[in-house]
Amino acid sequence: QVQLVESGGGSVEAGGSLRLSCAISGFGKSASGQCVGWIRQATGQERKGLVGIYSRDGTVRGTFYYDETERERITISLDIDNNMAYLHMNNAKPEDSGVYTCAVRNGYCLMDLNYRYWGQGTQVTVS
Repeated sequence: QVQLVESGGGSVEAGGSLRLSCAISGFGKSASGQCVGWIRQATGQERKGLVGIYSRDGTVRGTFYYDETERERITISLDIDNNMAYLHMNNAKPEDSGVYTCAVRNGYCLMDLNYRYWGQGTQVTVS
């Protein structure tokens, strides 16, 4: 059974930083590699992809930004040995508020949000 569990949400002051964690279990490695992504959904809005990280054969191969302009503000990392993914965001803004969810798929990170497995999400409020 695949499980993704996010943690680290809460209240953040505008201009501050946030760090979210995603614990991944039960997701078997595939020959095509896998992508772990972070997605945000603000109240009343559609899901928005933020960033993904692609790994294969036990090695991180690259990161993928849904919006390249966020590259300086958002960082994703992956601890393959411990099956943990992390999202770090600097200079948080009120519009960053929402439910942050991690998700995983086989293969490359792509612009769509067709991840196979999703966590429940963690709420972040920036004010």
